[in-house]
Amino acid sequence: MIHFEKHILPNGLTVIAHQDKTSPLAIVNTLYKVGARDEQADKTGFAHLFEHFMFEGSINIPEFDSPLQMASGENNAFTNSDITNYYDMLPAENIETAFWLESDRMLSLNFEEESLNTQKKVVMEEFKEHYINQPYGDVWHKISDMAYKVHPYRWPTIGLELSHIEKITMEDFKKFFFHYYRPNNATLVVASNIAPDKIFALAEKWYGNIPKGETPVVRNLPKEPRQTAKRIEEIHAKVPVNAFYKTWQMCDRNHPDYYAADLLRDILSTGASSRLYQKLVKEQKLFSGISAYLSETIDDGLFFIEGKLNKDVSMEQAENSINEIVQELITTAIEENELTKVKNKVANLLAFNNVSTMNRAMNLAFADMLGDANEVNHDIEKYQSVTSNQLRDVASKIFVEEQSCVLKYYSQQ
Repeated sequence: MIHFEKHILPNGLTVIAHQDKTSPLAIVNTLYKVGARDEQADKTGFAHLFEHFMFEGSINIPEFDSPLQMASGENNAFTNSDITNYYDMLPAENIETAFWLESDRMLSLNFEEESLNTQKKVVMEEFKEHYINQPYGDVWHKISDMAYKVHPYRWPTIGLELSHIEKITMEDFKKFFFHYYRPNNATLVVASNIAPDKIFALAEKWYGNIPKGETPVVRNLPKEPRQTAKRIEEIHAKVPVNAFYKTWQMCDRNHPDYYAADLLRDILSTGASSRLYQKLVKEQKLFSGISAYLSETIDDGLFFIEGKLNKDVSMEQAENSINEIVQELITTAIEENELTKVKNKVANLLAFNNVSTMNRAMNLAFADMLGDANEVNHDIEKYQSVTSNQLRDVASKIFVEEQSCVLKYYSQQ
């Protein structure tokens, strides 16, 4: 059980305080409800570039990292399709340094052309290194574009193409900042040994004078229509081995079916006893490695299976073998011992995940963004309540051939 108290400032900033008396460290986690899905189709990669830009400092503090390091702290951030998350870790007695830094850049970000140009170069090099020059680096670009036709999930967080990053202007940045980086579009979670009332007082002191933005932030994102025909694409490139990728449309992270879908992923792919590994890697030796995962997005997501093929295994063999296994989830009830085993594994992973103060802070922020921070305390029971019949029902909704996309990545030697 993660105990916490929640308070909303008059400017709309949500503040969550989780007191952990056993830790000498404080985690100050700021989640902004903005990600790649909030970008325009001709200006992709914007949210990720902005994450980098936020570390360029403010009008008052030209270098963000130095004061935090002097306070024995460290920080980092990440962006995905739905959110941008910043986190600071430092000794609890120095916590005001993090409040000072984070509130100051929310209020007075330094908009300098030189800083923007510097971060553009950094992100463009990252794009080249991980997506253009990396083997299989364009997979997510291809899969996103295949699976989504109207929703902005159709481009990856890094951006659709280099030119989009290159042509972003300072005017674009300012509009983005004053629309999304407002207190009423953010959740501040503080996990420390400090009492909640003191955390709320600090939040009021440092954030209380920051003006709110548009309330609520209006998105009007198009809903991706249900796919009615299978989509297939082939790539021939200089990669080590043939690789196979398949996705199916599935529900969003808040949907009641999500927990069953996640258990299906575990049954298929988590650990050496999982079905995909046992049958396709160990027994039939069709793949050298294979895995399944979910996109876990706010809007309708994807169920992925991907694997590297062994030599002389055809793409048809690969896909047929995967299809046989996922169809078994629909036609044959999962035995209680297998279901109990995977539920226990999930419960252990969730418990282990929450050992870290950092993870607790991030999990509270994400759950609050989804609608209710207290849901972090009910995840295990929701997994435990899933029945074998529910698994078959959700599998029948997901593993529909007409709702799938297949990417065949051929090694061109």
